[in-house]
Amino acid sequence: MMQLNQVFTAGEVALVGAGPGAADLLTLRAVRLMEQADVVLYDRLVSDEVMAMLPAKCRRIDVGKKCGQHSVSQQRIGELLVHYARQGLRVLRLKGGDPAIFARLGEELDALNQAGIAYQLVPGISAASGCAAAAGIPLTERGQAQQLRFISAVDQHSATSQDWADLSTPNQTLVFYMGTAALGEISQQLQQHGLPADWPVLLVQQGCRPQQQILLTDLQSAAEAAASLSTPCLIIIGQVALRHQQMLDMAKCVPELAAAGQAA
Repeated sequence: MMQLNQVFTAGEVALVGAGPGAADLLTLRAVRLMEQADVVLYDRLVSDEVMAMLPAKCRRIDVGKKCGQHSVSQQRIGELLVHYARQGLRVLRLKGGDPAIFARLGEELDALNQAGIAYQLVPGISAASGCAAAAGIPLTERGQAQQLRFISAVDQHSATSQDWADLSTPNQTLVFYMGTAALGEISQQLQQHGLPADWPVLLVQQGCRPQQQILLTDLQSAAEAAASLSTPCLIIIGQVALRHQQMLDMAKCVPELAAAGQAA
């Protein structure tokens, strides 16, 4: 039962995108629902800055997943959403980035629909959009990148079960989520299927947060470069990544831009 309003009613679940980390990148609707929440189930990618905006009375439940460490199963998360909603509470499901992009939203909607629980969806700025903005680059470019691909580097069957020939065409931007551990294979496969070794790769760690790190590298050196970074780290592959260096060069000449490049 999908709702389309900004009022948080008793017994309802709001599935909300927390964006890439900075609290001022939240939508107004997200903030209004956060202020009304009785209980929040949150992921590990939700920043401390965003969590600090929740009301003091709100119960917080960490259901975050880490690579190889699923402390709370997806089935259990669905059960908790239903459980608290049936108690007449306003339940906030807070997800990093946008809840509709690689966030297992469909499984949670299935649980709510099967239980007859009312819910509403609130989009957030995606990790891809946020990290691209932090790096000062576009994700698409006329004449260079007419396609944009969001790719999960992990699934239930293989770390990188992709159509590599299709991904290795040059007129597109590839954005890999959850790909740091598989970056060596990603780089190898893209080169084997046609992209050159010096094809640009941008690594963005903790994008849109005070501790963000941005590295411009290439397919040949990407895995080695990523060894110095921790997760979450987004991988942007394509010619658009070169604009990050242009931003850094400009920052040397324009002091107002220097702060944007300091983390790189």
